[in-house]
Amino acid sequence: MFFQFEDEIITVEPKDINPNYITAGYVTLNEFENLHNAFGFSRFAFESCRESSGDYRSAVEIYDNYSFAILNISDAQDVHAGKDCIGVFIKKNLLVVVDIQDDDCSTRDNFLNSLKRYSCINITLEKLIFSFLDSLIKKDNKAIEDRAFKITKLEELVIQDKATDKFNYLLLHMKKELLILRNYYEQLIDIGEALEDNENEIFEDSDLRYLSNFTEKVKRLREDIDSLRSSVDHLQDAYSSYLDLKLNHTMSVFTVVTTIFFPLTLIVGWYGMNFRNMPELTWKYGYLFVIVFSIAVVGVLTYIMKKRKWL
Repeated sequence: MFFQFEDEIITVEPKDINPNYITAGYVTLNEFENLHNAFGFSRFAFESCRESSGDYRSAVEIYDNYSFAILNISDAQDVHAGKDCIGVFIKKNLLVVVDIQDDDCSTRDNFLNSLKRYSCINITLEKLIFSFLDSLIKKDNKAIEDRAFKITKLEELVIQDKATDKFNYLLLHMKKELLILRNYYEQLIDIGEALEDNENEIFEDSDLRYLSNFTEKVKRLREDIDSLRSSVDHLQDAYSSYLDLKLNHTMSVFTVVTTIFFPLTLIVGWYGMNFRNMPELTWKYGYLFVIVFSIAVVGVLTYIMKKRKWL
């Protein structure tokens, strides 16, 4: 389906497209196979789209009279969900988006919504491209904010001593998600900067700021991701310190207990020798004496430990 911006947005057939008007199209890979020659796009460009159906690597190519990019779209809310993949073809007054993989039609819906952002009077190719690319990342700020709140909650778990044994796994899982998003934004920045360079002079210099605005937006998203990655690293360090502190506390308790009961071991060993001339063996209150003496030793040592805050 192709949409042409005249006095209003109208649908047109590919053969009826007027090159003097801004036109945008969203086509399937099979449709593009039959149309790419008519629009002056090379067979190599089509083959790149077809090969990308199983390859999640974004790329951008600049030619004399057109530019094209393979864009793999990550969902910032759920980076492990199935990715959408599109081909974006740009030439003078023409934007064609090729549906390589869009199972839930979300990218198509974003494309249709982006057509309504600017009026037909003010529309330019640069504004149209900005509107479409911007629609792909419009929910990413919210997703990044949600992750920041999640990290804060994890910090609270560490402080409140409620972190489970799977805490480290959770942090590693989060770091992986943030790395995927960072790579995604890096690819968007590469595409934005390549278009902004305008090597084939498709765009008007006065409107290149729209492409620059998109690139700057993505850079800010990447910076936010870097900030979250640093927060996760610090949280991981804090959790490791917490585990070390917990282990040290446990070892301190064992040390104190050992210190308290060591004299009792000595007493037991002393009176376990059973020498014939040990007066306590024949003393009427010998057994009671040893019990009271042992309790007294434990009491004195416990008092000393608490006074010095070792317990």
